[in-house]
Amino acid sequence: MEIWVYPIIFFVGLAAGIINTVSAGGSLLTLPMLIFLGLPSAEANGTNRVAIVIQSFTAAYAFLRKGELEKKVSAIVFLPAVIGSVLGAAVAVSMSDALFQIILAITMVVTIVFIIWDPTKRPGVDIQFSNLRKLFGVIVFFAIGFYGGFIQVGAGFYIVLTSIFVFQLSFIRANSVKVVVGGLYVFVSLIVFGLNGEVNWWLGLLLAAGNATGAWIGSNIIMSSKTRVIKWVLLGTVLLMAGRLVYDAL
Repeated sequence: MEIWVYPIIFFVGLAAGIINTVSAGGSLLTLPMLIFLGLPSAEANGTNRVAIVIQSFTAAYAFLRKGELEKKVSAIVFLPAVIGSVLGAAVAVSMSDALFQIILAITMVVTIVFIIWDPTKRPGVDIQFSNLRKLFGVIVFFAIGFYGGFIQVGAGFYIVLTSIFVFQLSFIRANSVKVVVGGLYVFVSLIVFGLNGEVNWWLGLLLAAGNATGAWIGSNIIMSSKTRVIKWVLLGTVLLMAGRLVYDAL
């Protein structure tokens, strides 16, 4: 790649880190950006996961230190999510670039609508999990794992959504499930992509550095009114990127 590509990767990673901190959906920017910069779709998909794994495990440690790590739900759903992610990654590495880009564009539009709507802001309650609730949660997390292994874009948001509405967790506890379970299944799917030679490790680490910087900046503005502005800027950017992906694929 040309030398000018590297600062672009860092600064898009920085923007994604801010977005992930104040809202969700950083991969809505980073994955199509890697494709636009010339990486094949499967390699871009794999490379994007390096930053996600590092960010997830770092966040999980922070939740653990604050005593907000949700261990009970994570223990119930992590294995089906991991199994699903292996299957999803196996499908992704064998898919053509054109088909993947069309699916990615559709996914981006659907995900950004959910993020702007944001039905996750509700208090959690303590409940006793019935076997039926556990089974439903396992099935949903298997599906999320498959989706995350395949494309990942917005998967963290769907984990939070499921954790709140199925397991009745608070928003903070649901986010701890996101970083633990999401981090584990993305790590496993990263291995699948790596074994198939579909990861650019140096670009992934550069993206991770941008994510970390953006997360620090985002933590300083998360309580401000600027978060709503960021969501609407993200909406416009995602729609433009989705249109470009479809145009390039056709």
